[in-house]
Amino acid sequence: MTAVHLVILGRQGSGKGTQAARLVELYRPIHVSTGDMLRAAVAAGTELGLQARALIDAGDLVGDDLINGIVSERLAQPDVAENGFLLDGYPRTPDQAAAMEVFLVEAGTPLDAAVNLDVPVDEVTARMLARGRADDTEEAIRRRLALYESETAPLLAWFADRGLLDVVDGLGDVDVVFGRLADVIDGRMSVADAS
Repeated sequence: MTAVHLVILGRQGSGKGTQAARLVELYRPIHVSTGDMLRAAVAAGTELGLQARALIDAGDLVGDDLINGIVSERLAQPDVAENGFLLDGYPRTPDQAAAMEVFLVEAGTPLDAAVNLDVPVDEVTARMLARGRADDTEEAIRRRLALYESETAPLLAWFADRGLLDVVDGLGDVDVVFGRLADVIDGRMSVADAS
């Protein structure tokens, strides 16, 4: 099977984590989560990890340059070259996507698709409220979703402009949604294999 190179996007509560785990099972790409990578870089004490720890310890956000560096470093690893990747939580902005495009071109690795798991705001809000987490108040959820929309709308446009965006209906049974995702990815892969 050809290695897949994917970005998965979706609002909080869209089921993205569940579907990402299933995609990893089916296609066997390396699941590249920026949160996991930051923790791993900090734990490993890499130069980028030390920079990230200093920012985190100071209560600051990790900036684009650092995140881009950590992702670029991870995508250059032999396991990713062999198995492909599923990027989760990155890129978050068009600037990060442009940086990603550069290091993928340098690595000779084309991005197959950015898949957006689309679930309406009222549905993800209901799902998050039903989880009953302490930080899932209606106001907090509304704030997080508003931030996601403002950050992600330009990113979706960035991928769409390059013919890389696939929007998948995230409503319905988990297996049905997974089937939709797999159909879209299989379609992309058959086109890539034919070219």
